[in-house]
Amino acid sequence: MRRRFLFYMFILSIPFFLGLTTWQSSRYGNLEREILGLEKTQEEWVENNKRLIAGIAFLSSPDRIEHIAREELGLEKKEPEEVLQISIGGGEGSGE
Repeated sequence: MRRRFLFYMFILSIPFFLGLTTWQSSRYGNLEREILGLEKTQEEWVENNKRLIAGIAFLSSPDRIEHIAREELGLEKKEPEEVLQISIGGGEGSGE
């Protein structure tokens, strides 16, 4: 009787393990697709960051800023001897 019970349990467990294997394969496929999607999103963000960094480098270049100052704003570069610096309070000898 015990052998017969074990035999039936073995026979009945085969579909269970086949179903379990199918479920695990399906789950693995879903996770793999999710990972591929996340990797694609990460690549897009990295490319976008590269474009933004290149834009920052271009916009903050000293030659470009000087050109805008001269041509668009009409500013002129002064020599150091032409600049007068004035300090107002808060200095070491201000007595505060």
